[in-house]
Amino acid sequence: MREAFVVEAEVRTTRGKGASRRLRHEGKVPAIIYGGKGEPQPITVNHNELSKHLKIEAFYSHILTVKIGGATEQAVLKDLHRHPVRNEIMHMDLQRVLADQLLRMHVPLHFKGAEVAPGIKTGGGIIEHHMIQVEVECLPKDLPEFLEVDLSALNVNEAVHMSQLKLPANVALVELKHGNDASVAAVHLPRAAVEPEPVAAEAASAEVPATAQKVEAKGDEAKKDDKKK
Repeated sequence: MREAFVVEAEVRTTRGKGASRRLRHEGKVPAIIYGGKGEPQPITVNHNELSKHLKIEAFYSHILTVKIGGATEQAVLKDLHRHPVRNEIMHMDLQRVLADQLLRMHVPLHFKGAEVAPGIKTGGGIIEHHMIQVEVECLPKDLPEFLEVDLSALNVNEAVHMSQLKLPANVALVELKHGNDASVAAVHLPRAAVEPEPVAAEAASAEVPATAQKVEAKGDEAKKDDKKK
C-alpha cells in the first residue's frame, strides 16, 4: 500500500530575506507552490513536520496532499534548499499536478541481486553504480516510488542499461526519449586485479643490483674515452 503524505501549510503574506529569517526563527520553512492552473502561492510549513517527511525516501517521488487553509491541492516536491552547515531546511518548492497532464520526476533506483551475480560471486568483480536515480515521465496516478534494478545475471565486464529496466505501465524514461541508453550499473574487476605486469626489460633491470649498474656505466664511459684516444 502506497503511503499518503499530507503537508500542512499556511499562506505566507510577508516577503523578503528579513521576513524569511523571522519565519525560520519561529520554526517555519518559507515555501512556494506553483504550476497547474493556479497562480504561484507563497506558503509556510512547519520545519519539524517537514523534517520527519524528508526522512522517508518515498516523500521525494510521491504525489503530496498539500492543505492550505481550507483548500487541498496535489503537488510534488521539485526543489529543496538546506543550510550548508546546519542542514536546516531553508526553502521548498512544490509543483501542482493535474490528473490529465504528464509530469517529469526523478525516482530512486533500488538495486537487488548483487550478492548472487556470477561476476561477483565467482568472478571476483565489484559493482559500480553509475546512477542512483532516473527521470521518468508519466501521469500522476502512474508515478512510481522507485524502480528496481536486477543485477543477479551480471558477469564481469557486463552492465545494466536504462533500456533494460522494467518500467511500470505508462511510465517512460526521459533519457531514452532522447536516445541516451546510459549504463545504470556494471561489474568490473578491482583495479589492482587488472594492473599490467612490468615489462620484462624493466624487470631484468630491477634484478641487477644498483652497485653493479654503476660499474657497468663506468665501464661504458671508459670504452668511449679509449675510442677518443
